[in-house]
Amino acid sequence: MMKNRSRTPLCLRWGRAVWLAGVLCAAAVSSAQAQSTAAPVALPPEVEAALARAKLPRESLSVMVTDAQGTARTQPRLAHRAQVQVNPASVMKLVTTYAALEQLGPAYVWNTPVYVQGTVQDGSLRGNVYIQGQGDPKMVMERLWLLMRRLQAQGIQVIVGDIVLDRTAFDVPEHDPARFDGEPLRPYNASPDALLLNYKSSVMTFVPDVPAGLARIQYDPPLAGVQRQASVALAAAGTDCGDWRGALRAELADPAKVVFQGVYPAACGERVWPVAAADPRGFAARAVEGMWRELGGKLTGSVRDGKVPAGLKPAFVSTSPALAEVVRDVNKYSNNVMAQHVFLTMALQKNGVATFDGAREALRQWWQARVGDAELPQADNGAGLSRDARLTAQALARMLQVAWQSPVMPDLVASLPMSGVDGTLRRSQSRASAHLKTGSLRDVMAVAGYVHAASGRRYVLVAVVNHANAGAARPVLDAVVDWAARDQ
Repeated sequence: MMKNRSRTPLCLRWGRAVWLAGVLCAAAVSSAQAQSTAAPVALPPEVEAALARAKLPRESLSVMVTDAQGTARTQPRLAHRAQVQVNPASVMKLVTTYAALEQLGPAYVWNTPVYVQGTVQDGSLRGNVYIQGQGDPKMVMERLWLLMRRLQAQGIQVIVGDIVLDRTAFDVPEHDPARFDGEPLRPYNASPDALLLNYKSSVMTFVPDVPAGLARIQYDPPLAGVQRQASVALAAAGTDCGDWRGALRAELADPAKVVFQGVYPAACGERVWPVAAADPRGFAARAVEGMWRELGGKLTGSVRDGKVPAGLKPAFVSTSPALAEVVRDVNKYSNNVMAQHVFLTMALQKNGVATFDGAREALRQWWQARVGDAELPQADNGAGLSRDARLTAQALARMLQVAWQSPVMPDLVASLPMSGVDGTLRRSQSRASAHLKTGSLRDVMAVAGYVHAASGRRYVLVAVVNHANAGAARPVLDAVVDWAARDQ
């Protein structure tokens, strides 16, 4: 393995024979340290070879590997285009989640209060129910079911009135889910919402029944006012699984109807297909009414948007999992809408209402206080699902060094995928022991986090490829990670 030549000034090796020599030595050390972070280090041969095989130019890669316990003046083991601004894709979630862990605390929870206005008699509420969203990023189907059960525990089976959804805690612009990449039904394109239910997505589970010649379909959560096909015919015996979603010939653009014109191959066994709502704004109302009726509840009015009346006290509060658990979902599985909720919550706590401008300002203030002079990332929406987000490998590496010394370090590291073990790295070919956040877009491939080296030392690693052929860069990033782990 190639080793970097020592940059220690000669005067340190001579010792301090006289006072003047000591003064000169100190000046030389200061000069060497000041230059060390900017000094480029040649790319390792195995990384050069991986770039060549992937047909990627050296200029497409930005990388920095440095001691996790180092400082801004620590000489990096590897620095190549580390001061160039790049699009980090979902690696930006590292900035959002670390900032939130420090500002909000790992034990922070989101509360969703439920209010009952009116009188309850013989199982009937004459009045309205109000559900006030405050940004809970994990109000999934199971927790919505529990919320409705708790509402029924108030003695309510019939609501002679409306269910009102208060979503005013988030002041975010209208979002076109097709704008980013033309894929509006992909769950990763879901937009933030103060009352986010099941990530604005439905899950369809296909279970083949060969004797009956069909596959049964289970839909979660239940949605009011939506016609859903209960089964689909099986493909001819012996048909390979292949592109089973394409074979279904699904028609999903109508928010009130789900239709399959094709067939389902029995060879696939049980499969799950998550789909974002065709009508994202109306999803919460459909899900709330659908779950209420699924549990046997009755509603004479409608589910509509509104605001909780002043002075009304909550009947009960639904509490989310702690931030430390939410951050694990965000980083392990790169959940975009959850990341945006974490980002917006920093503004909500500071300003009483969540806006993207407020979140970016909260991040700026925190960055200056904790990370200092390192270049501030352009976070955009905080999730990395952006063409405008930018950071430098050097700045992110410095942040990760600061994080290594932070009391919330265990929560941040535990949230990162383990190479070859879980999350978005479960299929990684790298042989290194590492906790790394991944990122990928059409023209971006990136990893960043911590590598546990053979010597027992821990290194911060940031590697980002920006190029039209970035999809071929995975072996390049694996080569960087494996090189960093071999430090003996």
